[in-house]
Amino acid sequence: MSLPQNSTQWVVKRFDGPSGLEIQVAPIPQLGPNDGHYEHSLKGVVPVSDGSGVIIAIGSNVQNFQIGDRVTTIMNGAHQSGPMKPHYMGALLGNAYHGVFQEYVVIPAQYVIALPCNLSFIEGSRLSVAGLTAWNALFGAQGRPLRPGQWVLTQGTGGVSTFAILFAKAAGAKVIATTSSAEKAKKLQEMGANHVINYREVEDWGAQAQALTPEEEGVDIVVEIGGGATLKQSLVALKMDGLISVVGVRAGTHPEEQPVLMDMFFRFCTTRIAYVGPRVQFEEMNRAIEANNIKPVIDGRVFSLEEARDAFEYLESMKHFGKVCIEVVKSV
Repeated sequence: MSLPQNSTQWVVKRFDGPSGLEIQVAPIPQLGPNDGHYEHSLKGVVPVSDGSGVIIAIGSNVQNFQIGDRVTTIMNGAHQSGPMKPHYMGALLGNAYHGVFQEYVVIPAQYVIALPCNLSFIEGSRLSVAGLTAWNALFGAQGRPLRPGQWVLTQGTGGVSTFAILFAKAAGAKVIATTSSAEKAKKLQEMGANHVINYREVEDWGAQAQALTPEEEGVDIVVEIGGGATLKQSLVALKMDGLISVVGVRAGTHPEEQPVLMDMFFRFCTTRIAYVGPRVQFEEMNRAIEANNIKPVIDGRVFSLEEARDAFEYLESMKHFGKVCIEVVKSV
């Protein structure tokens, strides 16, 4: 088939929320020897990092992929294995390379990975950021991955948190989830959460989470997405020598609410930043997804490429459950 010459894409013209995005049609860059060219199927609401599609052309040096392969993107393709290094942060998809908020994407082959065979494009498009971050939060701490029978605390119903529940249950762990409504609590229980706490009704939810664990020792791992506004409660919920994997600051920083060093000192805990993991973790995650037939949680409302601004506004409304998706090319 002849390759397309132009691609519809969204670009950030100014940092002003959804209104700062502008849609345009631009020429597709020339394919380099190490590049892959794929038709994009679905785009996550992180505008330029996560998506899935089909390879329609490859560079002369590419050996691990073929035309027709189903793939998903890797946000940090420079990070193949081992610990994070400073220069990796300058090689992010959507930073060093044009991102995936477009119909056709030309990127180095190291920035894509095979899509698990049990996932659709819409499901696979969730793996690059939310999925891999959740995997790193649970299994990425050196020497202390999540083990069967341990207890995990998750926060909210976004992409990382719902992935964390799915991964934890597949690993044989127990899950306590927090959320803001009875409707979302019911969905979390249907996903497999052992206990759900409505943080709008229970202000001291950390103590309640601790009380739900055996001998009220607390949870082994907290997947912390709230930041300073929730970290104090997370410390209350955590057992001695537990692990807090901080993946975001969704609730804001709020310096007056943040715990001080001594709060962590007396908990004898480990606090780490859980960013998207390296490629080797992505491969581990994909094997687990296939072996356990894990299906990512997708919000019921899927947007078209032209509705990108609406998708961002919907995300900001906090009405979603799971990941919000944008369908870019319906013909894939």
